[in-house]
Amino acid sequence: MPFHRIQRKVLITAVASAAVLAASAHSLTAAPQSSVAASQYQTAIPQMLNASTQVLAAPLPPACSEALFKTKEKFPTTRYSVPDEPWNALLSEVVNLSETEQAEFTESACAAWNSWATANGSVVAQDLDTRWQNAAAPACNKFVVATMGSVKKYAPNIPAEARKLEALAKKIWQGAMTKLATEAPDAVCRTAYNKVMVGW
Repeated sequence: MPFHRIQRKVLITAVASAAVLAASAHSLTAAPQSSVAASQYQTAIPQMLNASTQVLAAPLPPACSEALFKTKEKFPTTRYSVPDEPWNALLSEVVNLSETEQAEFTESACAAWNSWATANGSVVAQDLDTRWQNAAAPACNKFVVATMGSVKKYAPNIPAEARKLEALAKKIWQGAMTKLATEAPDAVCRTAYNKVMVGW
């Protein structure tokens, strides 16, 4: 099963999808705040994706490869990040996707997502950064407040062809947040995750 590839692939569409929309990050891994760490963060995702792709039984459709490898370019955030805790929880949900769910990553769905992200990414990124900056600490709360605020604002506008990808992002998000709401070690974070369990 191409789980390693699906892990990274879904997650970029999941946190970009759930981080708007669309998903991370990211969209996607913990994004440290120092300039040096941030630079390392920006190169980490492509490296992980490249490594994961080598174990795949079949190549991703070209549009889905673009969705994965160019998410950061499409959503050029400077503050917004996905902390380790939700990142790991989201990945855990991704590896549990069924074969049928994985098959939703089609050329047409990813192409529709790419077109929307290219047209709207800068605005969405600015919105994510603003919400992150204005949300109360700690980082777990900043992440869920920024993500859900932007997702709810922009998700209604994504193209119909990408709706099945959005449905996967919702499932991944809901599963991860539900688990974190009870298992996260920090009480403040548990409360933050609990508030966004239902998704958007």
